[in-house]
Amino acid sequence: MPNHLCLLFVLLVAGAASADEPIRLYIPEAPPLAMNQYAGGHGMVGDVTLAALARIGKLTRIVAEPWPRAQANVSKGKDMLIIPLSRTPEREQLYTWIAPIMELERAFFSLDEPVADFARARARYRRIGVGMGTAQVGILQREGFSDEQIVQLKLGENPTHLLVLGRIDAWFTGVPEALYIWGNSPYRERNLRRSPSLASTGLYLGCSRECDEQLVEQLRRAIEELELEGISQRLQQAYLPKPQPGD
Repeated sequence: MPNHLCLLFVLLVAGAASADEPIRLYIPEAPPLAMNQYAGGHGMVGDVTLAALARIGKLTRIVAEPWPRAQANVSKGKDMLIIPLSRTPEREQLYTWIAPIMELERAFFSLDEPVADFARARARYRRIGVGMGTAQVGILQREGFSDEQIVQLKLGENPTHLLVLGRIDAWFTGVPEALYIWGNSPYRERNLRRSPSLASTGLYLGCSRECDEQLVEQLRRAIEELELEGISQRLQQAYLPKPQPGD
């Protein structure tokens, strides 16, 4: 068993004994940040969140729904958790923001010469792939991109395939997501070009707007402790590409 899974297993077992009713945790299939299907872990944000829930003695029921529906259900519900949620102006009043788990940098990915900034991207790209319901949509809208330029892809739709076929000119997404998906695609031998990081947001553990204050404080404290103890970093590093000789 990989080291990060051994660590997570110990944390889960330690917390399970005092657990009440399982808390609903909404997780999209968005590797390597979050994965709702257990296949060696639940992602960089998912593993940290589950470790925090175990630390406060809470069992979890993972819920997998389309990302836009999951956001709406959590926002309108009560005491529901959701990850990985970017804290953006559009979402600020819709959720209880428990704690940031990590910072996510975003860039344009293409097969040609990379752009240097948003202005050049607006001028060059006619069709830019972004995840439906993600913070990337709002970022591009605020930067002046037209609706015709923003192609919203359902989570699970293959952006690498669309990029290679020329159905999108570029892909605007989080850097870890792009590297993970491209590295596991049939096109990984091709040269994927990356712009500088042009936007970043904190990825939070969020809760419904109506959320139990004690739960919020317990989880906030648990996440802070995991960070201070270096456990968060170890869980997240397990999902990063391993350095190759000569890198």
